[in-house]
Order: sequence, then C-alpha cells, then structure tokens
Amino acid sequence: MRRFGTGSTAIATHPLRVFSGTANRPLAEEVAHHLHIKLGRAKTTRFPDTEIHVLIEEVVRGQDVFFIQPCSAPVNEHLVELLLYVDAFRRASAHSITVVIPYFPYARQERMARGREAISAKVVATMLESLGADRVIYIDIHNPAIQGFFNIPVDPLTALPILADRFKGEAFRNAAIVAADVGRAKLAGKYAETLGLPLVIMHKRRDSAEEAKVTHIVGDIEGKIPIIVDDIIASGSVLTQVDALIEAGAQPEVYAAITHPVLLPSALERLEHPALKELVVTNTIHIPPEKMHPKIRVVSVAPLLANVIKRVHVGESVSPLLRLT
Repeated sequence: MRRFGTGSTAIATHPLRVFSGTANRPLAEEVAHHLHIKLGRAKTTRFPDTEIHVLIEEVVRGQDVFFIQPCSAPVNEHLVELLLYVDAFRRASAHSITVVIPYFPYARQERMARGREAISAKVVATMLESLGADRVIYIDIHNPAIQGFFNIPVDPLTALPILADRFKGEAFRNAAIVAADVGRAKLAGKYAETLGLPLVIMHKRRDSAEEAKVTHIVGDIEGKIPIIVDDIIASGSVLTQVDALIEAGAQPEVYAAITHPVLLPSALERLEHPALKELVVTNTIHIPPEKMHPKIRVVSVAPLLANVIKRVHVGESVSPLLRLT
C-alpha cells in the first residue's frame, strides 16, 4: 500500500513506471522527461497476418505502471495493442495499472441513437476494466457522461487552459469564442470565461455523419475575430462555418482551437480557406509530417499528463486538473 505525508510531501512506496505503445511515443517520451524518469522498455510486434504481439522487456512486479496510448488511427489496432499491454502488465504482477488514453476511442458512439446499435464507448470501458486496468486518464472526451461507464477511478482532464493561452493578449481583445454547435456550448462557455470574451453559438442541422449545415448564429459576431472551439477535428466540417461567420459580419480572420487533431484529408483541404488563419491543436494525437499543414500550431499536453501522473502516484488530489465542463 502507499504511504502518504501531508500536502506536497506525499510519498509513494511503489516505484513509478511509465510505458508507451506505438500510437504516440514522442508524447510518452516527453511525459517521461517532465517526470525525470526513463520510459519503460516494451516491444510491440506486428505479424504478417496482422496479429499484434506485445512484450514488457523489464520487471514491473509491485510497481505503479502508467501506460500511455491514444487510440488514434488505425483505431482498432491501437486499441488492441492497449488491451494486450494491460493484460501483460497484470500477468507481470504490476501493483497498479493506469491507462492514459489522451484520445479515447469510440467516444462519439456513447449512446443508442437508433435501435440495435452497439454502445461502443461502453464496450471499450468494459474491456479495460475486465482486463485489469485500475484507473483511466483521458483528455477532453467527446461526451463527459462516458466517465459513468467505468466502475474504476477516471480522471477526465481538459486541455482548455493550454489551448486558451494562445489567445491571451491584446491581439485577441476584439475576439469572440464560437461554439461549433449547441453540444459544445458549455465547453465554449468555459473558454469565454477563461479569456473574458463574448460567446457565440452556431446552430446547425446534420445531413449525414460527415456533413452538417449552419442554420443560424446566436450571439454578436459583428466586427469580431472568431475563435472556433471544439474537441475533435476529423472531417473538418467545423471549418465550413467560416463563411457563415463572415457573412454574419465577423472579421475575415478566423482561428480554431480544437483538442484532438484526427485530420482526415477533407480537413486538410478545408484549412486552405483564405480567412482561416490558424488551427491550434494538441499533441494528444501524433500528426505525421504529411499532415502538418502550415496553418497548424501544436501545443503540448505532456506537462499536464506528467503533473497528473505524479499526483496520482503519490496520492495527491487531481481536482485542479480535471475537465472544467
């Protein structure tokens, strides 16, 4: 069991270890650097028949293991790799297993919109628990209610303060925070509160899973610099709102702050809009060189993850770091 002191003097009796899958090793290495430890040695092998084999290359018995693996594309491959490592750490007698999933898979499939559908996010939660995960950490999940799918501790972090820092200062004094849709209004409200800026909400009608059309805008955007906020940018449909904002009187200088850069080809195409000046994202998902558009600015969540890992390990409160929405 852990032994604790008071305040920041809390002490953990089990060694701290951080490991990484293959989804975003640069992020894991940066987290380990902030913690002043070496990243644990583990090996993932992909066989010709597409099966995955994982091996922990050092002893973890009696240690507190934090395994970092965002489940970005290929989602299923990275998810299976994560599950196999959880099983391997449990069989290797780790004292505790905390899965750090900066980008949580299937988060947009968290309910039955129609009959006879799977609740895929719940399936992921069930698998992680069944295999022996003791705790889950994720960042800016699409639906906060997913936390209730787990019967183990969950730390729902937010990258909001990190992204908001980009928009502090005189250059954005005449800006307005724009909620990409009604569902993001609460998140956008926190951005507006943090930055002291007005809030604008886009109402849209979804024509398909990939496309949605803006029907009207609530709030005063006249003469202001729009800052569109969202949790995920995949197809880039959120960027199609640029024209609607300009037609409503916004300045032709649009910014976007979005946590998870899935960045499908259509999103990269939409970044070419002349009025879109910058897309600020985090490194929860590793962006390959071929997707690094000149308008993309990446900010790191490694200090945040390192901070929460340290707090969890020594038994300190993580409340100041949790999701604000």
